[in-house]
Amino acid sequence: MNRETITLPLGVNSYDIVLEPCCLGQAGDLLNLNRKVLVVTDSGVPASYADSVAAASLAAEVVCIPQGEASKNFDHFRMLLSRMLAFGMGRGDCVVAVGGGVVGDMSGFAAACYMRGIDFYNIPTTVLSQVDSSIGGKTAIDLDGIKNVVGAFYQPRRVLIDPTTLSTLSRRQISNGLAEAVKMALCFDQEAFARFESLDYEAELALLASGRPSPALIRIISDALHTKRDVVEKDEKEQGLRRVLNFGHTLGHGIESVNVKNGMLHGECVALGMLPMCSDAVRERLLPVLAKLGLPTTCDSDPDQVMQAVVHDKKKFGGKIRSILVDAVGTFTEKELTPEELRQRYTGFFLS
Repeated sequence: MNRETITLPLGVNSYDIVLEPCCLGQAGDLLNLNRKVLVVTDSGVPASYADSVAAASLAAEVVCIPQGEASKNFDHFRMLLSRMLAFGMGRGDCVVAVGGGVVGDMSGFAAACYMRGIDFYNIPTTVLSQVDSSIGGKTAIDLDGIKNVVGAFYQPRRVLIDPTTLSTLSRRQISNGLAEAVKMALCFDQEAFARFESLDYEAELALLASGRPSPALIRIISDALHTKRDVVEKDEKEQGLRRVLNFGHTLGHGIESVNVKNGMLHGECVALGMLPMCSDAVRERLLPVLAKLGLPTTCDSDPDQVMQAVVHDKKKFGGKIRSILVDAVGTFTEKELTPEELRQRYTGFFLS
């Protein structure tokens, strides 16, 4: 596949997203690394990825944090800032995130805060971060068990998306990320959703394991990037349209909170969260897609616990929660639902 460059036009904050197999190895040409560079990665990412970025830099330090959401906290955030200071980094230097959403979120927030903002590049290496979290400028850390409650909108200078880095992921992690791509297709792109319906997932996994991401998988990533680009361009700070990207997250975050100790992944919970928010006709098409991807379609979590987490997580307006519904593939509606109405949707699908 040829290189695809997708521009996110945000005025002075505009940047390019480069989608190309093996572009990680071209980081020295595609990014301005002729300065001091803090390369941030985590223990679940092959060390060679961060090392290749460091080798292409004028001067670099690699910081590796423990893998997982638990690392996205004030202690690690402070550690990154301290390492930047000890390294003697100035306003002309930069941070490069090499990893998934946790690394990208925290690195971007550190870059936003250090000396009131220095350059930040993102090289996402998971499906979830490649199709969603690496673009759009949401950076954050968690506080007191609440996800992403401390952060800033801070756009990267460039994003490099190398699908070959996905070859080291487990089947479950690949499916976890694809849930977000399904979400975007359901809301905005009926042709992209049809491509999921015709996808030979087993063949895709076999190709990816051999280090050769197929044109079909790359197209799925591209579809999701174009959708998110269009949404963020219209609503950078999530004042309106960008809220649609929370489809599946209202109930999904509640399910995720209740199942933290069970090890359920974010995308798995989003998949579950979408199902009660669809029409019967959409659900009839969505269920086989989720099953093919190995994503869950049943949930027996206690509805009272789920709703307690939902109400804690989401802003309420006049006692109601803004929710996204999909009644036809490629379209959406926004509706304010009471907690009881959301509870009825949850129990009506999963526990009836």
